[in-house]
Amino acid sequence: MSDLTTQYEQAGLARRVGFGERPVVLVVDFIRGFTDPACPLGGDLTDEVGAARQVLDAARTAGIPVIFTAIVYDDPQARDAGLWLKKVPSLSWLGRGSAWVAVDERLERRLDERVIEKKFASAFAGTDLASYLTTLGRDTIILVGCTTSGCIRASAIDGLQHGFRVIVAREAVGDRAAGPHQANLFDIDAKYGDVVALDTVLQYLAAGAPTLKE
Repeated sequence: MSDLTTQYEQAGLARRVGFGERPVVLVVDFIRGFTDPACPLGGDLTDEVGAARQVLDAARTAGIPVIFTAIVYDDPQARDAGLWLKKVPSLSWLGRGSAWVAVDERLERRLDERVIEKKFASAFAGTDLASYLTTLGRDTIILVGCTTSGCIRASAIDGLQHGFRVIVAREAVGDRAAGPHQANLFDIDAKYGDVVALDTVLQYLAAGAPTLKE
């Protein structure tokens, strides 16, 4: 255990939220614009996409809902991104109809798996995600996707603030650089949710499969 972890725990942080009984897998922005290095916004997230695919396979086997998010802008210049566009001009690549806004084909999204389109970092910002999860009766969000320092972090914070247990599958989230990735995993685990190993998530899904189906 690192000195920093010990310091946080002594300060009353980094307790466990734990898994609930009715999970959903939320795949945040694993779209081609972020997973294909050919896009200015993208990077090589091959390992992370592969880990996410394992989570999806386990969830699908157990009958657990899977939801995707994608950043999509309707304005040709992405002016519906607001001030975020001023900060990140390359968001203009994510226009409706662009190949970059498609869910990464390696995840093999099914037709009954909803894609929630969003304009900003959090999967909850300006969307009906919170009410949709409540309608589904979910109490736990298993987060996979990218980027750890942006949309994963924002979605984890909002997930907690909307009353959901947030579980981040460590190997199934990624970022453009190791520094922001590791720092934000530490921060999420300290304050907003549980960052757990991929194997732990897979064991939870497998063990709960008989009782977690609709």
